[in-house]
Amino acid sequence: MSPVAVVTGASSGIGAAVAAVLEEDGYRVAGLDLNDAAPYPVDVSDPAAVSATVRRVVEDHGPVDIAVSAAGHYESVPIADITNEQLRRMLRVHLGGLRNVARAVLPSMIERRRGCIVAITSELAIGGGDCEAHYAAAKGAIIGLVRSLAVEVAADGVRVNAVAPGPTDTPLLAADSPWRAPEYLATLPARRLARPQEIAEVVRYLVGDDAGFCTGEVLSANSGAVI
Repeated sequence: MSPVAVVTGASSGIGAAVAAVLEEDGYRVAGLDLNDAAPYPVDVSDPAAVSATVRRVVEDHGPVDIAVSAAGHYESVPIADITNEQLRRMLRVHLGGLRNVARAVLPSMIERRRGCIVAITSELAIGGGDCEAHYAAAKGAIIGLVRSLAVEVAADGVRVNAVAPGPTDTPLLAADSPWRAPEYLATLPARRLARPQEIAEVVRYLVGDDAGFCTGEVLSANSGAVI
């Protein structure tokens, strides 16, 4: 029977690219997304809803072998203007989304002594960004969770890693985003935004057998934006 992968944020951007790559590799992919048109519509910030949705995935496809937390939310706001609700939402979607998915899939992975979780963080978690304090903080929290969880479950046969992309050509970046400006792109060795497919290839590596000794890693696929 083909292995099963859960991908959050699977309706667009990096999540959609990851889902496509895993399907190419023979996984039965369950796409979770806030979009009602997704195969499994769910708000990843809602722990009870995520648990219920993962149970549906298991009923439909079998135990989850791979979980990729790619659901995201982005906005650029000066720190003086960040409201409490904006801060909470950023943490709920990014940090909470990863925690909720991990908590839902880990019991079965630990019982079967195999499994892999990959979280999409950001180069801003490492280098910071102007007017992006709450986004960078939430993405940084993902790195802390990934590294701690990797230690917690390594002896149970489960690997946990992260990918920290630089600016990527997805719908999260508005047409007038400073990350799309020619002046910024000129500072990158590649002189362009990353393509979602390129980030998906990094995820493909991390869930594959060739990365079997990698856990607690953060791979910075960011075109040299942060070294």
